[in-house]
Amino acid sequence: MQLGTRWSVGGEPPRGLPEPLLEAARAVEGELSADGVDAASWRWTLTWLEGRPIAELDDGTRLEFLPAEGTVRRLDAID
Repeated sequence: MQLGTRWSVGGEPPRGLPEPLLEAARAVEGELSADGVDAASWRWTLTWLEGRPIAELDDGTRLEFLPAEGTVRRLDAID
């Protein structure tokens, strides 16, 4: 596993992330905003597993890029 970085909700994500992952992160952030959740202090944590980026939000929502399909698997936080 390769260590990544962190970025704030609504902030500038790290360079080099696949567009599907960026779109998925923006969608999650949009849902939070639409639901009235104050996530201004929340951050995404980016790690790399076998060359695949994985972004996890402070609430436990996890986005995994699947390069073979060019898609993102979303695992929502458990309440």
